[in-house]
Amino acid sequence: EKEQMLDDHSVLRNQSLFSLYKTPKYSGEDENRRRSLELNMRSDAEQKVLQIIAESKLIHEERIELEVQWFFRQLGIDSFYFRGMKPRKIAKHIMALYAAKMLSATSSERSLSLRLHQEKQTGAIYIVPSVPTQRKDNPSEALEFRIEREYLQEGYQKPRKDLCKGKKFRVQVFRTTGNVSESSSTKLRLFFVQQSKFPEESVDIAEPIDLNKIGDSRYVEAASDRFQKDLITVLSDAQNQLGPSVKVIELKDSDTGMSEIRVVVAYRHGTTHSFFSGITSLYHYYGLHSNRKYIEQYSNGLCSFSLYLYKGLKAKNEKTLLELGNAVAKDASLIYVLPRTSLSNLFREEKLNAQEVTYAYAVWKFAHQFFSAIGDEKDPSHSSDSKTQGIISKVSSNIKREMMTEARVKEVLFANVPIIKALYADFEAKFLPGGADYVDKAEEIQSLITRTAVSDLDMKILSCMCKFNRYILKTNFYKPGKIAISFRLSPNFLQNSAFFSRVPYAIFFVVGAEFRGFHVRFVDVARGGIRIIRSSNPAAFAINVSSLFEENYNLALTQQRKNKDIPEGGSKGTILLSADHQDKALVAFKKYVDALLDLLLPGPEIRDYLGTEELLFLGPDEGTADYMNWASQHAKERKYRFWKAFTTGKSREFGGIPHDYYGMTTRSIHQYVLGVLEKKGLNESAMRKFQTGGPDGDLGSNEIKISKDKTIAIVDGSGVLYDPEGIERGELLRLAEARQMTNHFDTSKLSPAGYYVSVQDHDVTLPDGTKVDSGMLFRNTFHLQGKFLFGTDLFVPCGGRPAAVNSTNVHHLWDEEKKAPMFKYIVEGANLFFTQDARLELEKWGVVLFKDASANKGGVTSSSLEVLAALSFTDEEFNEHMQVRGETVPPFYKEYVCEVHRIIEGHARSEFDCLWNEHVASGTPLSILSDLVSEKINQLNDDIVKSSLWENKSLRERVISAAVPQNLISLLGKETILTRVPESYLKAIFGAHLACNFVYTHGLHSGEFGFFEFMQSYLVPSS
Repeated sequence: EKEQMLDDHSVLRNQSLFSLYKTPKYSGEDENRRRSLELNMRSDAEQKVLQIIAESKLIHEERIELEVQWFFRQLGIDSFYFRGMKPRKIAKHIMALYAAKMLSATSSERSLSLRLHQEKQTGAIYIVPSVPTQRKDNPSEALEFRIEREYLQEGYQKPRKDLCKGKKFRVQVFRTTGNVSESSSTKLRLFFVQQSKFPEESVDIAEPIDLNKIGDSRYVEAASDRFQKDLITVLSDAQNQLGPSVKVIELKDSDTGMSEIRVVVAYRHGTTHSFFSGITSLYHYYGLHSNRKYIEQYSNGLCSFSLYLYKGLKAKNEKTLLELGNAVAKDASLIYVLPRTSLSNLFREEKLNAQEVTYAYAVWKFAHQFFSAIGDEKDPSHSSDSKTQGIISKVSSNIKREMMTEARVKEVLFANVPIIKALYADFEAKFLPGGADYVDKAEEIQSLITRTAVSDLDMKILSCMCKFNRYILKTNFYKPGKIAISFRLSPNFLQNSAFFSRVPYAIFFVVGAEFRGFHVRFVDVARGGIRIIRSSNPAAFAINVSSLFEENYNLALTQQRKNKDIPEGGSKGTILLSADHQDKALVAFKKYVDALLDLLLPGPEIRDYLGTEELLFLGPDEGTADYMNWASQHAKERKYRFWKAFTTGKSREFGGIPHDYYGMTTRSIHQYVLGVLEKKGLNESAMRKFQTGGPDGDLGSNEIKISKDKTIAIVDGSGVLYDPEGIERGELLRLAEARQMTNHFDTSKLSPAGYYVSVQDHDVTLPDGTKVDSGMLFRNTFHLQGKFLFGTDLFVPCGGRPAAVNSTNVHHLWDEEKKAPMFKYIVEGANLFFTQDARLELEKWGVVLFKDASANKGGVTSSSLEVLAALSFTDEEFNEHMQVRGETVPPFYKEYVCEVHRIIEGHARSEFDCLWNEHVASGTPLSILSDLVSEKINQLNDDIVKSSLWENKSLRERVISAAVPQNLISLLGKETILTRVPESYLKAIFGAHLACNFVYTHGLHSGEFGFFEFMQSYLVPSS
């Protein structure tokens, strides 16, 4: 009997952990024994608690028994509490509750002031009043914020305490069935946090769902068969998609007849934040409350939320409980996309619904980015002095942008909620799938803005918001399963902007839980990298967020100029990580790409006002080089027909031609260096060189490997490496091969005058006696340090932030005493390291400078030819000829890489010669000539594409034969390529090849006759 009692006690403990998942499997005598056992256990604990409280003398002896009995028998606390709590802790909780009730009865504040917290590294217990109708200062909400941050590791901010220790936790939340006293209607909410225990610590997410492998054993044992079946369905869906899976199940208690619903949500842990608190706000909005909630984390990386909901007094009574549950399920994806933002209070206070507050977030970010650009239109009355007017307009726009903070725009949004609701209603009418024909309400809303705005500035901000709907062509806002929200914008709202010199062809705008971003392209067929923008501190984030679109635009425009001699025009994408999510680059990238694919693969859930198919080609850039494989395969999984060409810079096993592995970008840059040396009659080994971007990066490492100069200084992410005698090249090559930063350099190989200063150093004295207070500041400004760099021959920036040298600091590169510049020759590897005005100033001082748009184009040429191969091959051929298996390189692939090298070096040298000859002939600065050459080629390309030249079949075939790598033609045949490659891409090849070759050979000033003469070689077959 004793052994049987012990077995029963063990079973009871396991069952009580999840008593609300299923009814314990007892009947007859077993059930009676179970109940008797539980009563005996509670009775023993109750007696001990009575004794402890009596000994404390903190509650009047006449009240002790009543308070204890109420707590144990009337309050309705889940049995899990009593199983895991020692009598002394229960006694403390009863005394705390009693004190809170006394305080509430004797004060003007009628709410129960009770906060019981116990936190450990293995779990936590929290007990607070349950007030689901309270929107402000809700104690449960504050706890949800804390639990999701400290234990679930999915808070809006990083954990403040090291409680989690990298472990996984499970959460159970119960609401008492009884009130805290006869005279009070207040109930308690209890939160139990436990460290998860898995049979297997790590299971691959791709494996079929087996709860016995991936779930906490206590939870799996307690869950009913029906619940497990529903849960496996939801987890399996989440396993096979990036976003959340949601299921609503209607439940009915056969004994009481009471109805409730179970909402089960599952997703990949770590792919959003604040979902715990966000989903609570969502069901509260619909007037639903929860009796219990369960959060589970699994060893395969998934997590689930099981919410048991019922209708509260404020529920939308015209709808059934199931209808309200389905509304919660529908909006759950919006909570996943944007769970907690600065606008969430508008939702919690029921001023905006879930759709409206999500839309408001997007329009808020749009207005902040484009207020200055939209508000500053070109003034035709100043056309006579367009240059001066342009400078004034740009200065004015910069000032306005710096003054127009996100906080100021948000202030206007909060003060004009009715206008936001009107804008959303207009947006919904335009984009809700299956809706009636859209009737534009812009004028009506603008009239409302005019009548209600309290100032001119508020009116301009609201008017900017009003433009958002007008210029959206399609959006995934109403698409189920989205993981970020994307908008394809018509760029025409920039038509009259003084801030942007050229209107792009297309703009994509994407927002997600951890980021916001853009994608800009200047022609239909375009390609460019996707850049992750990180911020080291709040000040850096404020700068980055204010200039996000401008940076994206300038990068894309530079890419357009750089891409002049390849089929694709210029594009660029940016992903700005939120200040509190700097570690979520991969998560943000996946959401960004998936949201773009939503708009490239429109279905019935997307109302498309563009009406034409779009091609996007994405490449690697800062922070995304390792993500290209995933993006390509994800496009394949989503059945994007151009998946092979969707990304470039993939690894060799996925058919990519990695820029860093084959040094593609550096091959172009180095041709300019060799060109300068040749024209000046210089020996490379005698050149003293300074380089930004270290041996860990693509450009930095390959520049070290390809060059033969005397490098005196390298600046990278870790610090500054300097040796006036020349940094030992063997050690540099070792770092370049290992792709390690300069902090791994063996400093014993430096000369006595050499040094390494880390960004983490403080109060350092250099060999010459110079004091360095901050290693970080020293690194950031080293390129301006004339003391160490004057007399350097060559500067090759291979890394660094945009505008590192600009009009305000370029004077540091001039030695007034010697009347000489810091550097004689500059070949820009890094994009936008110099501003144009700084370049012109340097050239005025006699510096020979080749800008990024000309020098740094090897990578884009390689990527273009990678795209061409992907478009030409079938899936089977691509697998055979372009995908490297281990060390086995297909013969075609090896030959193709050599062809790519040849084409890169040929284009680079052709443009170098063109620029040099034009500069010698006219004296025009190389920085201006670079733009003029790009503009000339791009304009001629546009004219060729618009002409009837393409219709000449013989000409078309000759040009394509000359432009396409010969081994690709030999393998597939010209006709096959012409058949398989999209015509838009073939036209782009045709135009780019003719335009760049004409300008490179005939210069900037050759007219129509020169072009006619040039075309003869293609029109008339050679003998």
